[in-house]
Formats: sequence, structure tokens, C-alpha cells
Amino acid sequence: MRSFLADTRPLRDRHFRRLWTANIVTVVGAQLTVVAVPAQIYAQTNSSAYVGLTGVFGLVPLVVFGLWGGALADVFDRRTLLVCTTIGLITTSALFWLQAWSGATNVWLLLCLFSVQQAFFAVNQPTRSAVLPRLLPLNLLPAANSLNMTVMQAGAIGGPLIAGALIPVFGFPWLYLIDTLTLIPTLFAVLSLPPLPIEGTTGSLGIGAVLDGLRYLRDQPVLLMSFLVDIIAMVFGMPRALFPEIAHVNFGGPDSGGIVFALLFAGIPIGAVIGGVFSGWVSRVERQGVAVLAAVIVWGLAMVGFGVAVMFADTWKWPMLVAAVLMLVIGGAADMASAAFRTSMLQSAASDAVRGRLQGVFTVVVVGGPRIADVAHGAVAASIGAAATAAGGGVLVVIATVLAAVAFPAFVRYKVVAAARS
Repeated sequence: MRSFLADTRPLRDRHFRRLWTANIVTVVGAQLTVVAVPAQIYAQTNSSAYVGLTGVFGLVPLVVFGLWGGALADVFDRRTLLVCTTIGLITTSALFWLQAWSGATNVWLLLCLFSVQQAFFAVNQPTRSAVLPRLLPLNLLPAANSLNMTVMQAGAIGGPLIAGALIPVFGFPWLYLIDTLTLIPTLFAVLSLPPLPIEGTTGSLGIGAVLDGLRYLRDQPVLLMSFLVDIIAMVFGMPRALFPEIAHVNFGGPDSGGIVFALLFAGIPIGAVIGGVFSGWVSRVERQGVAVLAAVIVWGLAMVGFGVAVMFADTWKWPMLVAAVLMLVIGGAADMASAAFRTSMLQSAASDAVRGRLQGVFTVVVVGGPRIADVAHGAVAASIGAAATAAGGGVLVVIATVLAAVAFPAFVRYKVVAAARS
């Protein structure tokens, strides 16, 4: 049984253990804001199209600062960069609280604050990922990434459930305040890290450094394909912008939150946590390319099932709610496996001198894809309905993934390098 449970060996490193433990608290608060922002926008506008605008206001800073943040992570001491960006995240969370506490109703103010927060996030994430290979041996990276994702997704379960319960009772200010306070443990964990200067020749702060990272990536077709399949999965298959409308219109929940709203947001993270708890097998997989493709196809099929369940919600409300959440759970488990393999492939393939820039590209792809999906799903749902949009997106995921596998057979044949596993 132990071979199937999560590999906890990375926790023997005290620095990784402190970061991981702090995240247990931090991600719950962060997910409160993830839920509160679209819920507040929908409560003010009753429009999924406005909720979808979070994709635009989140994507632009993610692209710009994700790429530039990766370049920063290849120049400055990464511990210093983590400290600065964590303080920035605390400040923006406090501003979210201030606008909600003051009773502001300007949706554009909320969207602009969201953009600033995403800019700090876009610099913070590639830096955090680039740090891992300095703390742990390469053979423990899949296990470490699975542990990180399990904690993040566990917070994504608790966050929506807490948010769904608190929004109708206390309103939005309390959620933003909790997010602000729960970021403090992560700041202390980052401060406890040793200095992390760049090994080898450092990059520069100009656009040339970003282009050098992209040129390096251009010559890595397997890594490019790993980005492509994630874009396919997220852009076509991520229906989260539809959750407020589905909860309210299809399942009869209130327009400002409620238990159905919380369950939909928690479905994918629940699946990811289950997948993470039983992730001991990821360290033993050699055919990582095939594993990624299989996981993405399962994700797409799960989103088809989710959309179909929503279609029949008017006839069988509660059975279809159970079915819809179950499909999201299955999708979440598949996405966790795919992400663990893709992250490990990238971390082990790059040298430390370019690792920050490649992680910046990775952050743009991983987080930017769902932002594009928010815009696309919100716009399409206005024409054909939320259920059809979700199901159709899942069909496109399966078709596009199969075509990509045929077009890039090298990814199908990819095996993890033996030396990286020793």
C-alpha cells in the first residue's frame, strides 16, 4: 500500500518542509480570493461575460510578468525575489479587503486589483519552481511536485467550501482579510531559506534575456509539446467561468454563492487531492509522454461528462449535481498527474542558468490557459448556454490531443532520462 501513497521523502529537507507546511495555511486563504473575485463580479453584474473578463485582466500581467519574472529569477538571488513578491501579494490582498469593506461597487476597480495581484503571482511562481532543483535531488522532483499540488488543491477544496458558507453570512470583506493573514506564514518560510544566487552565468533584465530563454525552449520539442497539450486541455476544457451561472441557473443556487457554487469550485481540487494522495506511482513511470497524453484525454472526457450532467439538471437536479461534481473530481485527478509529469520534465531538463526563464514560460502556459478559457467560455456560453459550452470544450480537448500526439511522435516515445532517476 505504501508504494501507492504519496512519496514523502522530499519533506526530509527542512527548507522544502517549511515551504510546504506554510502553504497548507496559505493556499486556503488564496482560494478564498479565487472564489470571491468571480462571485463578487457576478453578484454585481449577473453576467458570466463580466466574470470571463477576469481572464483578460489576469492573462495580460501573467504573460508580461511571467516571462519577465523568469528573467528576473535568472539574475537576482531567488530568495530575495520570493520575499519581495510575497510582500506584494500580501499588499494586494489587503487592498481587496479595503475595496470590499468600503462598499465599492466598481467592477473595473476589482478587475484592476486582480491584474496587480496576478503580476506579483507571475513573478513569484517561476521563482518558486526554479528553487526546487536547488533544494532537492532530481529523482525527488516528481514526488515534490505532487506534494505541492496536493496541498494547493486541498486548499482549493477548503477555500470554495469556506467561501460558499461565509459569503452569504459575512460578505466578501472577511474572505479577503483571511487571505491577507494566511500569506504571512509563507513570508516567514521564505525568509528562512538560505541565499539562492544563480549557479553559472546569470542572465540580464532586458528583452534579450527573455528571447534567449525562448530560443533555448525552441530546441526542446518534447518540452514544447508538453506546453501544447496543457494549452489544449485548459483553453478548451476549463469551465470554471461558467460555475457561477451553472450554480445559479441550472441548479437553483443564490447568485452570490451557496453550497452548489462551492461544490462546483471544489470538484476539480478534490480530484487533484485524491490523485495526489495516491501518487506514489508517479516516481516509477518512465513513459512520461504517454502518461501526459492519457491524463489529458481523461480530463477532456470528464469535461464532456460534466457538461452532459448539467444539461439534464432541470430534470434530475440532485442526481445530476452529484454526477457533475464526480466528473470534475475525475478531471482533477487526471490534471494532477499531467501537471506533476510536465513540471518534473521541465525542471530536470534545464540548467540552473535558464531555469527561471523556462519556469516563467511554464507559468504563463499553465495559468494563462485557464484565463483564456475564462474569456472564451464566458463568451460562447452567452450564445449556446453553459452546459453545451462545457461539453463541447471537452470534445475539442480529446480531438486536439489525439491530433497533437500524431503530429509529434517524439513526445509519445519520450522516456525519463535514467540519470535523472538515480
